[in-house]
Amino acid sequence: MYNLHRIGVNVVKSVIIEEALSWATLIVFTVTLAVILNQFIIVNASIPTGSMESGIMPNDRIVAFRLSYLFSDPARFDIVIFRYPDDESRLYVKRIIGMPGETVTIRDGLVFINDDPVPLRDDFIKEAVSCYCGPFIVPEDSFFMLGDNRGNSDDSRAWQNPFVHRDGILGRAIFKYYRGFGMLR
Repeated sequence: MYNLHRIGVNVVKSVIIEEALSWATLIVFTVTLAVILNQFIIVNASIPTGSMESGIMPNDRIVAFRLSYLFSDPARFDIVIFRYPDDESRLYVKRIIGMPGETVTIRDGLVFINDDPVPLRDDFIKEAVSCYCGPFIVPEDSFFMLGDNRGNSDDSRAWQNPFVHRDGILGRAIFKYYRGFGMLR
């Protein structure tokens, strides 16, 4: 009888060890997958300010796709996560307005590109801000960024280094979650 009890205890120990190894393998796999996704596929960011209202609100979280520009170039009006040119340890979220080689001028809150008499159609902004800024001549491989809440946005108009280099763009924002869920336009 003693040997049967001892065999039963060994079986139970073996099952516990097997179950623990199974859970450990699952946890290691999950953590590895999360690290790979965060380093190579997506960028996850929290929005601390109202600079992108009313589409992206403070405390919203957004996901950007790192591979968006692997085979194509960033486009005007894309919302992107990028390294802030004045402090690359910080991530910013803004909308691309000026493209490489363009001249951006803001008059009476309207954005003009290359002295075109017709302003950009930017019906996504929260409200126009009456300001005269520029001209900003966007260097090659760089972009001019503005927030959608122009009256409350620390963007290219105010930065010491007003342009975001192509290499500083981490990804194109594709959706928001947490407080509000939805695709970004």
